[in-house]
Amino acid sequence: MRGRVRFLDTRPLRSSPAFRDLWIGTSVSQLGGQIANVAVLAQVWDLTGSPVGTGAIGLATGLPMVLFGLLGGTVADTVDRRAVVRAATAGQVLAAAGLCAQALADNRNVLLLLALVAMGTACGALGAPARRTFPVRLLPGDQVAAGLALTNLSFQAAMLAGPAVAGLIIARWDFPAAYATQAVAMAVSMLAVIRLPAMRPEGADAAGGRRRPERGGWRVLRRPTLWGSMATDLSATLLAMPIALFPLVNEIRFGGKPQTLGLLLSAVAVGGITAGLLSGTVTRWRRAGLVQLSAAGVWGLALACFGLAGPLWLALGCLAVAGAADTVSVVTRSALVQLETPDAYRGRVSSVEHVIGVAGPELGNFRGGLLASAASAPFSLVFGGLSAILAIAAVAATNAPLRAYRTPPAAAKPTAPGVADAAAAGQVS
Repeated sequence: MRGRVRFLDTRPLRSSPAFRDLWIGTSVSQLGGQIANVAVLAQVWDLTGSPVGTGAIGLATGLPMVLFGLLGGTVADTVDRRAVVRAATAGQVLAAAGLCAQALADNRNVLLLLALVAMGTACGALGAPARRTFPVRLLPGDQVAAGLALTNLSFQAAMLAGPAVAGLIIARWDFPAAYATQAVAMAVSMLAVIRLPAMRPEGADAAGGRRRPERGGWRVLRRPTLWGSMATDLSATLLAMPIALFPLVNEIRFGGKPQTLGLLLSAVAVGGITAGLLSGTVTRWRRAGLVQLSAAGVWGLALACFGLAGPLWLALGCLAVAGAADTVSVVTRSALVQLETPDAYRGRVSSVEHVIGVAGPELGNFRGGLLASAASAPFSLVFGGLSAILAIAAVAATNAPLRAYRTPPAAAKPTAPGVADAAAAGQVS
């Protein structure tokens, strides 16, 4: 196994029909979501003609993600997680249908449009923590990382193909068709969730009734492996997120051509897809903590180099490396968090991971924009990348359990924190 490059590990699709259904439904819904995102951006611009209007989309999505994401964590540790995701997905179908209806009615009220966007985001965020716990319940322990790699690959593919497909749909059939596509995609996702087995939190009664979440769910985050993994991700995204700087870099270095801006955006996804296709190598490495730390460091270094890159080919190469490193980091972090968290607490821990994954990039883009406006885009990129490397190195230097962490070789279930890690996790009762 060592020294060999392995392509995408498809064992999860063969060994678990339930995971295969989930993956197909998730992949379709991700593509539909990307198409709808482009339609919302274009419709808001059409209604307002203002960057303030398009910026308000971030507010309409960011706040529900944080608020309902944290709420969804507690709910996921209280009732059957399949039921939570089923209800949340039904809400997303209704929100998509509402977006289609307002477009058919030629709505000119941007507040109505943003309210429907917020509704769909809130439903998705409510179900996200429960949905994140599915792979570890459906797959053997040694296939969890591979399953997450498959999910990440479909997301990267949707990011790459979604905007182009959205442009074709909107150009030919306008906004209602784009929103209708999302509604159909979410309905497919709903069918996949319905086919899943019940997934009650460990300790729930056989009838699947409500119960009080196990106490100490938030204190589990004191585990060095968990806080270290999340701190690594936050350091990388908060300090070195580059997306907001692409238009400025494109303007000052590459003539501001929209085609070049599209290439900058696509390069990250191309790197991510490439890493996903070769993820069979990474997902078999058991040193998940060390792999995440290393990948996050490569992300920071690649973006610092992007800040200095002159030729377009070199800039695109740096972004592709960054995208590949991000995919490796995300996959290993997600597997580590799910495997290290006792099932009774996975909903709440997953909600924190979800919020960090959402808020970190948004705040990182904001930070990068502020620093670029005070200095320059290259300075912001180089300073951010090097700062991320230093912060990640600090996490690695102070967190020996994360450096030494190994994923389980088989379907071993995480245990509740006990004597061995009581000092880190606190008493759980």
